[in-house]
Amino acid sequence: MQAREMIGSHPAAGNASEALLRCIEECYDCAQVCTSCADACLAEDMVTELRQCIRLNLDCAEVCLATGAVATRRTGSNQEVIAAMLDACTTACRCCAEECERHAGKHGHCRICAKTCRRCGEACSQARAGLL
Repeated sequence: MQAREMIGSHPAAGNASEALLRCIEECYDCAQVCTSCADACLAEDMVTELRQCIRLNLDCAEVCLATGAVATRRTGSNQEVIAAMLDACTTACRCCAEECERHAGKHGHCRICAKTCRRCGEACSQARAGLL
């Protein structure tokens, strides 16, 4: 991913911690995986049983995208909003992971998504701790 390199070239990159850089990369990765999982769920024969999973996949993807975008901005400072976004992303990732884990034994895409959401949620928590 180019986020780390791009932010590193930004004149105001000095306030981006290693934990925040990792979080940004994880957010964008998680958004892609959640979007793909939702699409895969839609292709399953049991799509009705996966309705909540699809919903949480899409919610998580949107929250991850927004969190990645807000955290990427380096000009000026908005630590309070970044902290709130990191908290929201941690929650969205946890909810999505829990739901995907319910289907992971039957659907490989849900197993991959749950793992990715857990990793992203952890990265957001660590970045949030660094803001204190």
